Amino acid sequence: MSDLLKLGIWAAIVGAVFGFLWWKGYLARFAQYVAETREELRKCNWPTKEELKGATVVIMITILLLGLYLALVDLVITQVVWRVLLKL
Repeated sequence: MSDLLKLGIWAAIVGAVFGFLWWKGYLARFAQYVAETREELRKCNWPTKEELKGATVVIMITILLLGLYLALVDLVITQVVWRVLLKL
């Protein structure tokens, strides 16, 4: 089968799907959804670069502290479990 024939078959399939979606009104609803979403995003109050940098620093510090806390708890639990197992 030639490449041109394969391309024609795929074009026909895509065209048929596109036509079906258009006929059923799905494309119009999708376009309306995209337009409404863009309108809502315009209403959003986006942070400035400085606010974004500050929030990123806070998140990184929080993750670091949480990681240290979990490592410490893991160490304590491991020591307790080993001491209990060695007594058995």
